[in-house]
Amino acid sequence: MRKALLFILACSFGLTTACTSHESEETNTNAEAAVRQVLTEQSACWSRGNLECYMAGYWKSDSLLFVGKSGLTYGWQQTLDNYKRNYPDVSAMGKLTFDLKEMRPLSPETMLVVGKWHLDREAGIGDLEGHFSIILKHFADGWKIIADHSS
Repeated sequence: MRKALLFILACSFGLTTACTSHESEETNTNAEAAVRQVLTEQSACWSRGNLECYMAGYWKSDSLLFVGKSGLTYGWQQTLDNYKRNYPDVSAMGKLTFDLKEMRPLSPETMLVVGKWHLDREAGIGDLEGHFSIILKHFADGWKIIADHSS
């Protein structure tokens, strides 16, 4: 009890870096949970065939960067248009799952996520999968993908 009280007092007076470290770990844990939630929602939206809902996880800006097999794409609308062209219907879209391999805070407002994506599609169409790295930024309305490199 006495140690806990001393720790609280030291933290309140800024006398130990352990306080900052603990706060930083807690902040990272909260950020990771929020980012995972964004990706969970995206997966559900995609799997329902709702691209507009899926795109809610992206920064709605002309500065959004998407890097894919066709090269660079700039902008939220252009990224949505490319998805619509490449996945014209629910069967082409399939069911999306993510396997997150690594999450790295780059700053209190930005997070790097590396993982694997998988589309489970009907037998005649065939499954697709690849890897991705995304950078998310925390905005007033939550975490949004500002850069996406998917292969």
